[in-house]
Amino acid sequence: MSETIVNCAAYSGGKRVANIALSQVHVELEHADEFVWVGLHEPESETLKLVQQEFHLHELAIEDALRAHQRPKLELYGDSLFIVLRTAQINPQTQKIEFGETHFFMGKNFLVTVRHGSSLAYTEVRTRCERMPHLLSKGPAFALYAVMDSIVDQYFPVIEMLEHELEKMEEKVFAEKYRRETTEEIYDMKRQLLDVKRAVSPLIDICNKLMRFDLAIIDEETRPYFRDVYDHSVRINEMVDNARELLSSALEANFSMISISQNEVSKKFAGWAAIIAVPTMIAGFYGMNFKFIPELEWHYGYFFVIGITVLACGTLYYFFKRSGWF
Repeated sequence: MSETIVNCAAYSGGKRVANIALSQVHVELEHADEFVWVGLHEPESETLKLVQQEFHLHELAIEDALRAHQRPKLELYGDSLFIVLRTAQINPQTQKIEFGETHFFMGKNFLVTVRHGSSLAYTEVRTRCERMPHLLSKGPAFALYAVMDSIVDQYFPVIEMLEHELEKMEEKVFAEKYRRETTEEIYDMKRQLLDVKRAVSPLIDICNKLMRFDLAIIDEETRPYFRDVYDHSVRINEMVDNARELLSSALEANFSMISISQNEVSKKFAGWAAIIAVPTMIAGFYGMNFKFIPELEWHYGYFFVIGITVLACGTLYYFFKRSGWF
């Protein structure tokens, strides 16, 4: 169990006053001037059951936190909030986007974060908050904001990586001949952008709910901080939408380039077929079973016919070349 509990501490006046055991949280919660911040990483059912007992959390929220694979959402259970956010980061080895989840349980005097899957630890966020006791003294709502802001900020390098890949994709579309791999890469990037869109889009609605005045669990002094997360979420959504539009344009351009390439090949085949048709037609005339063909008895008839054939083929080739067919 200790491996899943990353941190469990009590804070008063914005300062850490004690590192406590998870089983002793209920004792600290009795102090009105303190709040408890617990960090968990992929906890087992026994750990979450203990969390439920210590913080009196709803069993449905605990069930969601245990199974993970939840959509981003915000739910209110009595006097506590349950929030699910998707996290994203770039795998340095594969350069692919990996998604994880972070679940939040927040009450008036506690915050519990539960990380699942690919996600950076929030130790740095906690340390940064502890360096600002005048802000951390606002309570668990500010701690919630700090972690949410960290999660949202992690999307910016992901979007920047996708935009860089999109620029290289556009260069491939216009600089290279048609390759099957290019189309596959475009569709792979479209799937990645769709996954990012699904993860980021609900953040706007979640932040809107956290800024509402009818949500008493978020005090009035902390609501403006969630507006900052809201602004970042809107910006990321706009960046994703712009990237998707550019990628759709790149896909259409790729199909257009394929069509143009196929037309060029068709024109070349048609041109060569027309050139080959000339000697075929002339040979066909002399293959007919006519008894009297005037030039058959002419001494230079063969050379004349060959010259006419070469001249006709050369003329056709010249005009096709001039028209850009070859």
